[in-house]
Amino acid sequence: MQTIEITDPVEARRCRYAQYRGERATVMLRGLPVTGMVRAVKEDRSSTPMRWLVSVVPKLGIEAAACA
Repeated sequence: MQTIEITDPVEARRCRYAQYRGERATVMLRGLPVTGMVRAVKEDRSSTPMRWLVSVVPKLGIEAAACA
């Protein structure tokens, strides 16, 4: 499970919708896209600007599964 920090409210809302709908979402982690099921979207109000912590369970593609 990956925990990704997001500061864009539109992207956080998209992740929250994907979580409730049971769909996969793609978010960027250190410049690389991570696609998977969103498990949690947690708002952190203690920071400025506001940020969200998104927990994603990555889904391996066919190519990645064959290499592992």
